Amino acid sequence: MQYKIKAAIVGYGNIGKYVLESLETAPDFEVVGIVRRDASNISTELKNYKVVTTISELENIDVAFLTAPTRSVESFAIDCLKLGINTVDSFDIHSKILELRESLNSVAKEYNAVSIVAAGWDPGSDSIIRTLLEALAPKGITYTNFGPGMSMGHTVAVKAVKGVKNALSMTIPTGTGVHRRMVYIEVEEGFNFQSVSKSIKEDEYFVHDDTHVFQVDDVDLLKDMGHGVLMERKGVSGKTQNQLFTFDMRINNPALTAQVLVSAARATMKQQPGAYTLIEIPVVDLLPGEKEYWIKKLV
Repeated sequence: MQYKIKAAIVGYGNIGKYVLESLETAPDFEVVGIVRRDASNISTELKNYKVVTTISELENIDVAFLTAPTRSVESFAIDCLKLGINTVDSFDIHSKILELRESLNSVAKEYNAVSIVAAGWDPGSDSIIRTLLEALAPKGITYTNFGPGMSMGHTVAVKAVKGVKNALSMTIPTGTGVHRRMVYIEVEEGFNFQSVSKSIKEDEYFVHDDTHVFQVDDVDLLKDMGHGVLMERKGVSGKTQNQLFTFDMRINNPALTAQVLVSAARATMKQQPGAYTLIEIPVVDLLPGEKEYWIKKLV
């Protein structure tokens, strides 16, 4: 009988809900429990699961899915790793990924655990594609064009800004890897829109992009989980010029993020203790079952 990887979900927002759906369809996982701030608030789909407020209340956990906001990932990961629990997360501040990996690496090694960081679709699975394209054409330029679509990480970041009641951040590609951020917010009573807008534009998530902020009456009327990416590389293989590569996908944002997290969680069971990004993981380790099966099928 195949061993079932025992999993816990830490946080139960958009990504957490899709992680549960992915785990319920995975042949090699067992959901042991859900960690929420309010364990008494149990929705219908959680009735058959143990819901707790801290990871320490659960037993025999192999891996924890950290689906809380990006800026709280590090503290949650350290708590889990110190219990010997592997972790996966979809941390999405590109400029701080290496710093997070270094921070968690020493903790993971000390407590004989594995952490795979930034394991969403970008950063994450797109990072693997960019790495492959770099190998296929060592000289050249890769442009990653996101959207149009809702960015979950950016939306969560806006919601955390003081004075924001509700928010939506849309990513609009303008070409050659350049993006426009269209941010729609409901402003809390007593706050000035202009000052709130200024705070958003100065946030790490937005400061490097062309960001436009709009005040609306009801953000929920604008929401759509659809997203996508168009990745293009033009480069040189050996001495041969004009090698052209295109990778294109249209997706449901949280659903794909969740699926990549589940695959990464599977891979944590096959690595030596430490912290990793997805490009450091053998891609075959993301798949269930025996390696030989996939070699025969895919090679």
